[in-house]
Amino acid sequence: MKGVWGIVAAMMLPTLAFSQSPPKYPIDMEAFVERLFPVQEEDMDYESIYEVLFQLYLNPIDINRADAEVLQATYLLNPSQVSQLISYRNEFGALLSIYELQAVPEFDLQLIEKLVPFISIGDTGKKSQRFWQRVKSEEQAYILFRHQRTWETRKGFTPATTNSAGDFTSRYLGDPNTVYLRFRIQHARDFSMGLTLDKDAGEQFAWDGKTARYGFNFLSFHFTRYFVGRWKTIALGDFQASFGQGLVFGAGYALGKGAETVPTVRRSSIGILPYTAAMEFGFFRGVGATRQFKNWQATLLASHAARDGRITSSLDSLESASEIISTLNQSGLHRTPSELSTKNQFQETNLGGNVQYSHPSGKFQSGANALFSRFDRPWIKTPEVYNRFEFAGQSNLVSSLYFNYNWKNFLLFGESALSQSGGSGTVLGFVSSLSKQIDLSLLWRKYDRNFHSFYASGFSESTRPINEQGIYLGLQIRPEKRWKINAYYDYFKFPWLKYRVYAPSSGYEWLGRLSYQPTRSMITFIQIRQEQKDRNLSDSGQQALPYLVQPVKKLNGTLSLESHLTRDLFIRSRVLVSRVKIQEEITHGFMILQDVQYGKEKWRLTGRVALFDTDTYDNRLYAFENNVLWTFSIPAFSGQGMRYYLLGQYQVTPKLTAYLRFSRTSYTDREVISSGLQEIGGSKQTDTAFMLRYFLK
Repeated sequence: MKGVWGIVAAMMLPTLAFSQSPPKYPIDMEAFVERLFPVQEEDMDYESIYEVLFQLYLNPIDINRADAEVLQATYLLNPSQVSQLISYRNEFGALLSIYELQAVPEFDLQLIEKLVPFISIGDTGKKSQRFWQRVKSEEQAYILFRHQRTWETRKGFTPATTNSAGDFTSRYLGDPNTVYLRFRIQHARDFSMGLTLDKDAGEQFAWDGKTARYGFNFLSFHFTRYFVGRWKTIALGDFQASFGQGLVFGAGYALGKGAETVPTVRRSSIGILPYTAAMEFGFFRGVGATRQFKNWQATLLASHAARDGRITSSLDSLESASEIISTLNQSGLHRTPSELSTKNQFQETNLGGNVQYSHPSGKFQSGANALFSRFDRPWIKTPEVYNRFEFAGQSNLVSSLYFNYNWKNFLLFGESALSQSGGSGTVLGFVSSLSKQIDLSLLWRKYDRNFHSFYASGFSESTRPINEQGIYLGLQIRPEKRWKINAYYDYFKFPWLKYRVYAPSSGYEWLGRLSYQPTRSMITFIQIRQEQKDRNLSDSGQQALPYLVQPVKKLNGTLSLESHLTRDLFIRSRVLVSRVKIQEEITHGFMILQDVQYGKEKWRLTGRVALFDTDTYDNRLYAFENNVLWTFSIPAFSGQGMRYYLLGQYQVTPKLTAYLRFSRTSYTDREVISSGLQEIGGSKQTDTAFMLRYFLK
């Protein structure tokens, strides 16, 4: 019976190649990731999000081996499709061909074509070789070099002057070049090893073991093996972990609220994965391993790493001095003597574990997490009213229980965690395919004001899951093949004070997006998003009430048209608008942009011209931009001016590919850009990025 299904599926697809490894259809990876990205905010860790997603899609998933969690983590399938695929495998065994997916209920040709770039059928027999033979013969082995620079002189690179006290003013220690170097060799679901070196603009090349500067300012390394006997994952060096809904182990990224309104509210237990970004925090450094025991798996991790922070002296009740951590530096920048003085100032040790059970049917999963963190000196923040319930101390323990359950067309999920302080955090929700046309998600969360979890990325309005309650409703409707409607509504409140909000507050956010795709080569959409949140406003004039907490209402709209005019020529036109209401004052922002991309087999050019005009900084507009490979850009624009860039890609040899990007922002409303040491004396900012990628095989 199984062979019949494979033959039938192949006969149903006469226009496609009958290959076990079908051709990889070209895909606009940046547009694909942009659709999944959360709504743009300045304090979002875009690099880590992009890096994790990009690595997920660069490693094809074995469609016969992937469990429900891995399939859900790709955001390519809805819960019903995942359930149908697992049921089909359980009944008929492993798929013989990718095209046999047409025999799976709810899988059509359009969905299969979307899946093809990201999936594979089993191993190619390579594991019959010894490990180091596989490493030596692996084609996915490359060296990547990237250089970036702003060409106008910033104040930090000018000669130092003296202030009124006769002291020299601070300046950057290094040159204005950003340099990035990466080596990596990997094979999907087998192994990954690599080295990442990074120096930001203003940082100096120096060899100093005390500050862990070995030429470059930041060094990251990893070695990861997959499926070694009963060991599912073994990781050495730098790595991350994702289990449950991210209340203990959040893998450094969270999608949350964005244009993809239904599947992204749920986190996936993708386990241990190598850390390959250049952000200098939010990862473990040590060893982590996951061992499989039939339907159970157990994970242990141990990490010890130096962290950046400012150390100050504190007097206790006996007036003896002791050192404490007063602030953490998570910028990763060490350009000035002051910034450099925070580098590697304290040590952080983590011990953690996970136990997880997965039912053979793939319909139920549950697990438990625990993470103990300890610093080599107490961390006590500068006392402020709003941070009264923030973490203070030298150690923290946070643990949780979580579950996932497929019931008919509903995927139910949840996690509840408790930190050492007694504060708790809970997430409960579901994702459902009500029909072939309608998908729905609902999520409720509650994080106490004293819930402390350092590596969490649970669904939240704030950047961290603390001091928040809320409920989210997401909807996706496909009335017919060409039309799609996405919408969400999120209500949230903050029971205690927040930074820049000196009173308990609440707010809401909603988004609506209507997409129309009349042909495979053309898509247009209109999107409207509104947000209302409380914020401190200017001095009220009363000594007892230095701040007024008032709602700020923001409305953003986007109109977009994208089209492949020919196989080689692609255009994108967009209009972005913003409207902000603070008390009775209303301000506006506007941006119009035009993208053109043209390419042949060995080269590609991508260009943009954009005009923007905003009344205030609150009206700033975020515009997704193409950049060199493995680099991500969502700059914010405010004021008046023009933005344009040109990106070129050329395959010099089969092994060597070069990328070059030139961009410039020209303002018409100012003669000085930015402030402090980042100040540019002029109305233009010019940036370049140059990258070389060389494959060793």
